Amino acid sequence: MTSVLLVEDDAVIREATQLALERLGLTVRTAPDGLTGWAAFERETPDVALLDVMLPHLDGVSLTRRIRQAGQTPIIMISARTDAIDVINALEAGADDYVTKPFEAGVLHARIRAVLRRGVATAQDTFGDLTLDAQSLEVRRGGTLLALTPTELRLLLEFAAHPGIVLSRDALLNNVWDYAWDGDTRVVDVHVQRLRAKVGNDRIETVRGFGYKLRR
Repeated sequence: MTSVLLVEDDAVIREATQLALERLGLTVRTAPDGLTGWAAFERETPDVALLDVMLPHLDGVSLTRRIRQAGQTPIIMISARTDAIDVINALEAGADDYVTKPFEAGVLHARIRAVLRRGVATAQDTFGDLTLDAQSLEVRRGGTLLALTPTELRLLLEFAAHPGIVLSRDALLNNVWDYAWDGDTRVVDVHVQRLRAKVGNDRIETVRGFGYKLRR
């Protein structure tokens, strides 16, 4: 069963979300604040972390940075705040997705499945100094193993499956994040920038007005 760590300070939302996700077959542990959430994460690493942005003692963005420094556990931010700066700050801190309140349990479950999904492929591809082994899910640049988050890895797998082909932001939202009904293209832009910083800024090209493509 998928294990979830839910860090949410609102007791009503925390309990309702826990019950809803458990009805869908997930195992959910909860914490009411950032420091308690970090302690829970250290005790037992979950499959995915759901973090509110506004948390007492340690806010959700700071907690995201701690979790990201500790490893590659998928992180979904949940917040009532929809300002662009809030979304970008969360994603740049290392979050894989950003869900706004109020949300339906089914939608949140779909987002959880999306960040846990792994690309399926059978070959090793090389793009300049970048080598992608899709079976071991290892990416090396100049022989050095790169530490990619699950979302960054899925994004690179999607680009590698269509080398030289321009992929629109909507297509990437649909194929990498598994949602197109309410997707925010800022999620794509921030993750592409993070991926570029690791694989090389010139490896992924922006095609203005259309999207992105992987350069051989």
